[in-house]
Formats: sequence, structure tokens, C-alpha cells
Amino acid sequence: MKVLCFALAAAFASGAALGQEVLRARGCVNCHDLDKRKIGPSLRDIGAKYKGNSSSAADIVARMKEGKGHPKVAGSDAELKAAVEAAVSVK
Repeated sequence: MKVLCFALAAAFASGAALGQEVLRARGCVNCHDLDKRKIGPSLRDIGAKYKGNSSSAADIVARMKEGKGHPKVAGSDAELKAAVEAAVSVK
């Protein structure tokens, strides 16, 4: 887990610090790995899927809060949006 957190921290831009923290705090890294599929798709696959889609973060946050197609995640809209934007920005 420590290695994964370090890899995630190294992969994200410094401006995405809140997103990184939310990914860890909300347990996203339990199901999503940086490079490979775990229970859910990898962060790189998520980023590739939603690249260039300006409404994707809001759509994903809504699904996370409602529990549609993704387990329900507790958190403010701002926290969840930061986590999604951090995940989608992985290259």
C-alpha cells in the first residue's frame, strides 16, 4: 500500500495534492491501481477513457455519490471532483 501511495503521489502533478489525498482517504486505491486493473479499471485507463470530455468529472462524481455503476462514496462534491480530476489527469 505504501508503494502504491508513493507511485500515485509521484504520478500526479503537485497541483493535484487534494485529489491525491482524497484518492487515498476515500479508499479509491483499494479498487483502482495506477497501471493495472484491480476491482475497477486502472487510473491510466480512466484517464484515457475520459480524456477531452469536459463533463466527465461531473458525471463520474454523480455516479459515485448515487452509487450507480460505482460503489457509493461519501464526500463533498469538491473532494470527489478533485479525486476524479486527479485520476483522469494520469497519463
